[in-house]
Amino acid sequence: MSHNIDVYPVGVPKSECVEQRQQYAWRLILGRAKYVCYHLYGLPLATELPVIEGVRNSRSEYGIEIILTVAFLHYWIGISLDPVCEVVAFFTGLNLSKSQANSLLNQLSTDWEQEYDTIAELLAQQLVIYVDETGWQVGKQACYTWVFSTAMHVLFRCGVGRGKAEAQAILGEQFSGIGVSDNYAAYKYLFSEHQLCWAHLLRKAIKLMLQHPTELLYRQFLDDLYDLYQQAVRWQKDNRLTVGRSQKVEILQACLRQLCGRAHETIDAETMLSHEQTFIRLQHELIKGMDALFIFVAHPQVEPTNNRSERNLRREAEVRKGGRTSKTQPGAQRRSIIMTVLATLNTRFERLTLEHLLDELARWAQLGRSRFQAELASLTQANAPPMAETAD
Repeated sequence: MSHNIDVYPVGVPKSECVEQRQQYAWRLILGRAKYVCYHLYGLPLATELPVIEGVRNSRSEYGIEIILTVAFLHYWIGISLDPVCEVVAFFTGLNLSKSQANSLLNQLSTDWEQEYDTIAELLAQQLVIYVDETGWQVGKQACYTWVFSTAMHVLFRCGVGRGKAEAQAILGEQFSGIGVSDNYAAYKYLFSEHQLCWAHLLRKAIKLMLQHPTELLYRQFLDDLYDLYQQAVRWQKDNRLTVGRSQKVEILQACLRQLCGRAHETIDAETMLSHEQTFIRLQHELIKGMDALFIFVAHPQVEPTNNRSERNLRREAEVRKGGRTSKTQPGAQRRSIIMTVLATLNTRFERLTLEHLLDELARWAQLGRSRFQAELASLTQANAPPMAETAD
């Protein structure tokens, strides 16, 4: 048996309205699926009927809460569509087919495409951005997923290449702010200032030490390198350093040069052991990237590692390991859009819940634009040059 709900236009006396048509849609009510019959009323000659809250359009058969549930289970949790349908049926009583669930995700991707583009524009105007990439697959084709992160934005590009152009598609020819990443060549000259991820460098030193525990030199090098990093972090967090940060950077760089005493050596593959080559290669990397190692000391708002983007990619890496990557290129693009909006909203919520998502989308509908569009408009207005005064 279906539920019946009357929907009237706002500000019009009900006594003047007549029923114009009916629309049926599955909704989640108190956690259970209910088939609701909406009776839409309007003035006798009305050309527009009232909108059903939480239903996309006049042809929609499912409420937005059902679409969000499917998207959360499939993308955020990482469940394949067949199990998603089983979970939905178990908890709500709604029997969705895989093709129906797939169609709902296509609808959500279409609805959020503008939000994706808006988040990309917001990212490109930030002062600091964190970038990382991981392997992905579209069908049988090997490719990559990129993630661009700030404290308030996350953007995914799934199923694309690994070249520099993929980052430039989001950030432009050169990002005007500070970029934090690993030492992958595609990031070279991409940012106005570049902070290399200390976590990557320290892991290399840790790996070398663990693989060769009898080589005391490697343990000492790791200890000294970590101490240098900790000193840099202390100076970064020292609020009394309102001036003199550039001098601290010079001190740190001098200490690094002293630590990397073999950085001038040429690697001889015939006479050197492989682990000795690795040790010298690490020192080469540190000295070569010296100008990008202590940006976070000069600019305390910058994080010294790329852990922010690495955390955002962790879910994608687990999905890839489970063999649940994209089947088609449109599927990869759909994943990019939905994951981007969910992940960015997750930075704004204390906790990502269905209630929070529904409240957010209801505000978008009421205001006629999303919070991202409002933020971009405010940022554009703030960055606009002042109007020139004209003489009388």
